[in-house]
Amino acid sequence: MNLNELRDNPGARLKFKRLGRGIGSGKGKTSGKGVKGQKAREGVSLNGFEGGQLPIYRRLPKRGFFNHFRKSYAPVNLGALDAAIEAGKIDGSQPITEAILFAAGLATQNNKDGIRLLAEGTITRAITITVSGASVTAKAAVEAAGGSVTTTVAPKAAAAEAA
Repeated sequence: MNLNELRDNPGARLKFKRLGRGIGSGKGKTSGKGVKGQKAREGVSLNGFEGGQLPIYRRLPKRGFFNHFRKSYAPVNLGALDAAIEAGKIDGSQPITEAILFAAGLATQNNKDGIRLLAEGTITRAITITVSGASVTAKAAVEAAGGSVTTTVAPKAAAAEAA
């Protein structure tokens, strides 16, 4: 097969409807734009414009607060971690780090500040894991299975007491 032999599948591209070619074409005269006015012209950008009246997005009050400095963590559940160890994606006998979890595909790293371990599912083996954060129930479950959890970010309650 050569590049000049490549073709679209039949029906993949619709034929362009020719505009302004007489009333018999179905899109003649005004070409489907109605009659006159700003919207019938070319190069019009009217998104949010209300004819000089104050637009609704400026009339409504601002609500809430967005914290630009908030940390965002990728969640990893105990059940998914156990399944990955079972499948051989992760070596459970070695200490598990965030880099290993990202490499195994248990979490995606796009715009995340680390991994938070959550207690959905069960863990059946003793593991040593280091993550940014872990829920209290996840820590308890790992320790009940004979493992240990180390967190690199201090919990909010501990941070508040230190200050």
